[in-house]
Amino acid sequence: MPDFPRLETARLILREITEADAPDLLRIHGNAEHMAFFGADPLSTLAQAQQLVATFAGWRTQANPGTRWALELKERPGLVGTCGLFAWNRNWKKCATGYELAPEATGMGLMREALAAVFAWGFETMGLNRIEAQVHEDNAASRRLLARLGFAEEGRLRQVAFWAGRHHDLLQYALLACDWPMHERATR
Repeated sequence: MPDFPRLETARLILREITEADAPDLLRIHGNAEHMAFFGADPLSTLAQAQQLVATFAGWRTQANPGTRWALELKERPGLVGTCGLFAWNRNWKKCATGYELAPEATGMGLMREALAAVFAWGFETMGLNRIEAQVHEDNAASRRLLARLGFAEEGRLRQVAFWAGRHHDLLQYALLACDWPMHERATR
């Protein structure tokens, strides 16, 4: 397996998620209210968080691989969230994105900063043409974030997801490579 692609932004280090991050993942993913729209039931044990670490690491070995980064503030060690690209279809030059932040790290623009670095890496290194995101319609913060990053809403996927004991509709968003450079120039 190739070396993990470490990225840096003005405030963040994006690095590989390790076993040492399991307690932070449990703290974040165990908060049912904060993670209501993540698309999975909340974690309740350290063993489940350790399994999540293994799942994220396993993405890199799949036929349609992915990469999930730990987000760490440069001035303070410890995971404050994760983000990544997954379900890479090389032939179609597309993948999906997912992300989450600890409650105390929200509202500071950290995820926008992290995703800008990850998407630039995806377009340049992976040769992507399209990055997709699926978001619950009630997740206003995530919808605003995607809009700021240049994503276009494309429609509704009816009952595409299942968590918390029921099916959920998700809104489909996409960012195209041809839109990315224009967006970056407009926000500098």
